[in-house]
Amino acid sequence: METANSSNILSSTFYLTGIPGYEQFHHWISIPFCLLYLVGIVGNSTILHIVWTDPRLHEPMYYFLAMLSLTDMGMSLPTMISLFRVLWSISREIQFNTCVVQMFFIHTFSFTESSVLLAMALDRYVAICHPLRYATILTPTLITKIGIAALLRSALPVIPLLAQLAFFPFCHSHTLSHSYCLHQDVICLACADTKFNVIYELVLITLLWGMDSLGIFVSYVFILHSVLKISSQEGRFKALNTCASHICAVLILYVPMIGLSIVHRFAKHSSPLIHIFMAHIYLLVPPVLNPVIYSVKTKQIRQGVLCLLFPLKISSSVM
Repeated sequence: METANSSNILSSTFYLTGIPGYEQFHHWISIPFCLLYLVGIVGNSTILHIVWTDPRLHEPMYYFLAMLSLTDMGMSLPTMISLFRVLWSISREIQFNTCVVQMFFIHTFSFTESSVLLAMALDRYVAICHPLRYATILTPTLITKIGIAALLRSALPVIPLLAQLAFFPFCHSHTLSHSYCLHQDVICLACADTKFNVIYELVLITLLWGMDSLGIFVSYVFILHSVLKISSQEGRFKALNTCASHICAVLILYVPMIGLSIVHRFAKHSSPLIHIFMAHIYLLVPPVLNPVIYSVKTKQIRQGVLCLLFPLKISSSVM
């Protein structure tokens, strides 16, 4: 009985990993991570503020951009506390329940961001292929329904995957290979038949990310077909330029996502630094770069940022 109780206590606690081999430099390593998180939080909060306060930006494209900023923050912020607890040598321990909640937010918002990018692709399709019907098709009611559907579509399938973990004994090492919890990392520590979780996760990724990426690809096939019909070269360039930021956002999410999946599936015995590097790129690059890209490439967002930074100069130039 005592052995069983101690096993249950052990299985309820995991140990996070910082940067193996560089423990003495963790405090210094935390500085660039602080800067990256700060850039991501400030950048996405700025976009949310601009879209919320500027009536000119109350349009479908900017509503979807606000959703993208929310999902970026939702995907990265759950990892922040555990990461700095490790890097600042506060604690490496994380309780099982906390680990499950962290996994839920990371995986849910990861799938949600993919769905939002699909919605943004459809927005660009309607804007370019059916410009006269843009406002009547993408109504605020429809946009709200799309946002709720994207969140539910991402959250509900994750619940059975994580609920199954409660029935697994973790009698192997309790040390995770990252400074936060990922399902594919936790499942490797279970000493039970994890076939259901492995297959379910693979099917879930294939269906959700696969359907989203296919939808984005089909949308751009129709967009290119419509753009090529434009007679003037300037008109074609202008139409494609409105898609540039979205294409960058798609690449920023999918390239690290695919890279992390490949590393976990086919490079299990590679250097731990590769796993850690890919995992942090996957969670930090989209929240950091998306606001920068949209601020540079989108005139209205750029003007909103300038108004926040230099309100007197901007207002005087308008006068």
